[in-house]
Amino acid sequence: MIADPLVLAIIVIAVMFVFLLASVWIGISLLLTGVVGMLIYENNLPPMISIFDKIGDLMASSLYDSLNSWSLAALPMFILMGEILYKSSISTKLLNGLKPWLNYVPGKLLHVNVAACSLFAAVSGSSAATTATVGKITLGELKKRGYSKSLAIGSLAGSGTLGFLIPPSLIMIIYGVLSDVSIGKLFIGGILPGLMLATIYSIYIMIIAKIDKTVEPSETETFTFRDKLNSIKDLTPIFSLIGLVLGSIYGGFATPTEAASLGVVGSIVLAVYFRSFSFDVFKTALLNTIKTSVMISFIIAGAGFLSQVIGFLGIASALSEYITTLGLSPYMLILIIGLMYIVLGMILDGISIVVMTLPIVLPIVVLAGFDPLWFGIFLVFMVELSQITPPVGFSLFVIQSISGEKIEYILKATMPFFFLMLLAVAIITMFPEIVSFLPQYMIDK
Repeated sequence: MIADPLVLAIIVIAVMFVFLLASVWIGISLLLTGVVGMLIYENNLPPMISIFDKIGDLMASSLYDSLNSWSLAALPMFILMGEILYKSSISTKLLNGLKPWLNYVPGKLLHVNVAACSLFAAVSGSSAATTATVGKITLGELKKRGYSKSLAIGSLAGSGTLGFLIPPSLIMIIYGVLSDVSIGKLFIGGILPGLMLATIYSIYIMIIAKIDKTVEPSETETFTFRDKLNSIKDLTPIFSLIGLVLGSIYGGFATPTEAASLGVVGSIVLAVYFRSFSFDVFKTALLNTIKTSVMISFIIAGAGFLSQVIGFLGIASALSEYITTLGLSPYMLILIIGLMYIVLGMILDGISIVVMTLPIVLPIVVLAGFDPLWFGIFLVFMVELSQITPPVGFSLFVIQSISGEKIEYILKATMPFFFLMLLAVAIITMFPEIVSFLPQYMIDK
């Protein structure tokens, strides 16, 4: 009989890696790991009913609860929007329109991932939707134009996580409800950190482009001011679509799901306008949307079941309670909590991390003198890290489905952006005013 939750955590992680290394689908790996965890859980309790009845009941309820969410309805709509933009000529026009403006910036069109993810994050509020939509538009075009595949994938993985940080954000809503912190303040508090992270990514791309000349096409082009003005005609329809989706949300006219539907209609209108829409394009976009949506939903369902099992095993609460016994200084406490969340991100989805640990962690953090508003943004960063942390990094597998690359290659490409995100966490920890500045001067008025 195994009683130590820390030992149980090691066993669960090891079992999951065995399944993944055996090339078992990620969703099935999560479900099977949960079944193994339930068998361990059963050995710690007096037998009352069949273990298979317990596993069946828990799996049925957790799968239903994981997918029975109205917010998830926006996911396939945003993916379909991206598919239509990708399958038509609109994605090419977007990059052609941006080329004269980014031509003299080191890295050139590699910055499109960062810019597009920042904009789309303000539309979807979902890391998976942001990564899938932008990736469908940019990865193929960047590869075709001779840009570094590794840097394109890495920048997409890192920038895609902005869906949680730049409002609207589902994680912020959940945190605000559980912590009694103003959701409006959380939304505005995430703007500067989100822009800061996007800027860090762009600076990194520029540095790499200066050091390694092979990451971007070697040919040099000259663009006049007239070329820049002419490029606006390619950009205006696309930015109008973004404005439609963003404006409908922030103007209070539509929910994110309704805005996603508007985005699909708008993308079809643009495809017709550019004479690149056909029945075959629409059919292919629908089929690819179904494939991607089902893949993401399967992972979410598997993670939901595993999260329930992790809760039964007491792993998350045991880690949190152990930290309270260490008597650490405030910044050392935050460091340890951050490490704990990185470990939990390896086995849990972001929402489960927040829900399972916050009741124990938040009182400790507040007692140490940290602002609950600041900790909410810190926690969002930790959830973002979980999106690109193996083996349950949703963004990694979304990119794998889009690019067709091996997960090992994607992990290697993503690592620099993982550490850049850690740098951003360190910056907001040393300078918490980055989080509190806008809420202080805008919300209270």
